[in-house]
Amino acid sequence: MNLYQIDAFADKVFSGNPAAVIPLEKWIETGLMQQIAAENNLAETVFFVPENDGFHIRWFTPELEIDLCGHATLAAAYVLYYFLGYDKPMIRFQSKSGPLLVCREGELLCLDFPSWMPERLTEYPDELISGLKIATHAGVYKKRDYIVELETEQDVLNVRPDFTLLNKIDVIGIIITAPGKHCDFVSRFFAPNCGIPEDPVTGSSHSQLIPFWSEKLGKTKMYAKQLSARGGEIWCELKGNRVIMKGKGAFYMKGEIFF
Repeated sequence: MNLYQIDAFADKVFSGNPAAVIPLEKWIETGLMQQIAAENNLAETVFFVPENDGFHIRWFTPELEIDLCGHATLAAAYVLYYFLGYDKPMIRFQSKSGPLLVCREGELLCLDFPSWMPERLTEYPDELISGLKIATHAGVYKKRDYIVELETEQDVLNVRPDFTLLNKIDVIGIIITAPGKHCDFVSRFFAPNCGIPEDPVTGSSHSQLIPFWSEKLGKTKMYAKQLSARGGEIWCELKGNRVIMKGKGAFYMKGEIFF
């Protein structure tokens, strides 16, 4: 099998979020895909196979299969466009979260994903706040993931989580977010249950953050930054019940898997 490693939501290597991309002609066993993802030990390993006029796509963390992943979808599209000779204007992926579309806009890859508006919570696990080790917050919300709103960008940067506590929460991810100094909003994403203490740049979290901040800021087009150590930037737009996320990709490696 060929394996490509792409740094997604980045314009140079060693930044953004690395994803392993493995194109397949037909599906292999789920257990084998999970073993490969564990061996790669990246936040995501993505597999896809041709299907109808597009592709069926699946994503695996080192520990489990998940229902949506933005950066690995961008990485898969990058491989299709730049290595596999795909020349149609739009890539159609079918996934556990329904249809996903990707097109090119100059150097940017544009992801068309579902919009997941979170709801404000009055009750949530005690481990959420104690695990984030924060004294105050502006609200807690949830769709797929928990979202904790903080007051400032510096508050987001200052968080040093206790992953032992966060790992007790039965949820895929925990997002912290705040207004940005030089962008519309910032965020960080923690997923210890998936074997990912902190994800560098997370597309699926922005399926929730884009409608959240669009309502708060009263605008549909936004620019966001994820404040991980590697960092990443996403150009965002809310379009009805869909979100648009735009980012670049950087090619790091191509290899072959033998087993």
